[in-house]
Amino acid sequence: MNEVKNSVHDAVEDLNRRKDKAKLGGGQEKMDLLHKNGSQTARERISLLADPDSFMELGMLNHSDYPGAEDRSYGDGLITGLAKIDGRPAVIMAGDKTVFAGTEGAVHIRKSKKIHEYALKRGLPLFNLNEGGGLRMPDGMGSDGISDKLFPQEMLTHSRQVPLMTAILGDSFGGPTWMAVSSDFVSMLKGTCMAIAGPRMLSMATGQKVDTEQLGGWRVHANETGQADTFGSTEEECIEQLKTFFSYMPLNGGEEPPFIDTNDDPYRSTGNVLTILPGHKNRVYDMKEIIREIVDNQQFFEYKSAYGEGLVTVFSRMNGRVVGIVANQPKKFAGAAGPKECDKATDFICLCDSYHIPLIFLHDTPGFRISQEAEREKMPTKIMVWNQALAQSTVPKISVVIRKSVGAAYGNMCGPTMGADFVFAWPTAEINFTGPEVGINVVYGRQLQNEINQAEARKKLLEQWAFDSSPYKAASKHYIDDVIDPRDTRKYLCKALEFAVVKNGTKSERRLANWPTGY
Repeated sequence: MNEVKNSVHDAVEDLNRRKDKAKLGGGQEKMDLLHKNGSQTARERISLLADPDSFMELGMLNHSDYPGAEDRSYGDGLITGLAKIDGRPAVIMAGDKTVFAGTEGAVHIRKSKKIHEYALKRGLPLFNLNEGGGLRMPDGMGSDGISDKLFPQEMLTHSRQVPLMTAILGDSFGGPTWMAVSSDFVSMLKGTCMAIAGPRMLSMATGQKVDTEQLGGWRVHANETGQADTFGSTEEECIEQLKTFFSYMPLNGGEEPPFIDTNDDPYRSTGNVLTILPGHKNRVYDMKEIIREIVDNQQFFEYKSAYGEGLVTVFSRMNGRVVGIVANQPKKFAGAAGPKECDKATDFICLCDSYHIPLIFLHDTPGFRISQEAEREKMPTKIMVWNQALAQSTVPKISVVIRKSVGAAYGNMCGPTMGADFVFAWPTAEINFTGPEVGINVVYGRQLQNEINQAEARKKLLEQWAFDSSPYKAASKHYIDDVIDPRDTRKYLCKALEFAVVKNGTKSERRLANWPTGY
């Protein structure tokens, strides 16, 4: 009997020794080096994301199946498991740079595939805390080595079944990059790089010599590619951004986003908007200040703030209900959208519609930015892709024309006939095919040249065009639903949402769920 007890005790002690060793990943020296360089380990990052004592690790005793690597490759460069995040269940994957620089071997890939499949099977959101060098050379070499390590189907056919969120917390090439650009949301640590391959491989393959910042640093993705959505100066900040984004998301595509009771009166006056909107029509202002006045507790979370700055996209709440807001930004390009703004709008509409988030559109745009450069960037296609996403979206949609809404942009911002539940306008709204000055120059240019008093003639024409552009003509023919006092904007939006969700809640038909995550 004692021998049996000792045998069990010895087995448990052996298990604990193995797990203690496994927690060191590639070894204490490599963990110390990470700390020396200002980085955290995979498990430390998980502890920042997950609620205390909630993480259940899976695959702790994995190691590389490459001969002789067993004792220095615990986890095979990937830590996975289940946890609670702010009390909500989720799946977590974290790259472990102490094991072969976080590269992906056969076990690593098998482990990633299995946990991703489980997230989809049980409707659990998936978090990735990533860095690493892509496919491990020895494991992927040869026709047999590469054949079972191509792009995983669960990533390619994810189709927004569950929110997929990634933090790039170190230089990332190959696999971590593929996962990031397939995600619904990406936070990137400043000072890191995200690219297909690193500078060394690029130099060897093409002769190009660039540093990591030029290749795929945070500014590249913030301003040029839009492949990351927010950026942080610390790992803690990036992980907090993931948690904030998650707070607006449902657990999966079958649920509505979480409702949070608020003490902010849904019908309160938004009188401050009268001082935010300038008296002169051509003066700029910050649309974010308007948004702050109308949303719950003046709080919102901006998405892609540095990309396509002529358009603002934010998550917020109205009377406790999650909403996505698409708004022109007069501070940038007078609120006119170019190619990047089009991509940003399409991306945001697909995201919100897939996760049952009602959309609010705030108009103040003179139209689209047209130019030779825009044409070469496929501006007509981008405008119509935005419109196609809008037409396919089935969440409740509400539009408010604040100041200008001109030409085709009036449609892209969900004007009449574009599927909005309601279209409201402030009395300051100007709605037309083009701006008065441009329109008069085109239509009456020759006539004005023959006028003795051109200034007086132009003034009279502008007065007529101003009337034609006012919201009252559209309201009189019921093209828009009402002209509202700006101070009642929050009340109208909250009431409109109350009625729009009676039948199906905020649930959409998810027609956009399988649209690509990039354009």
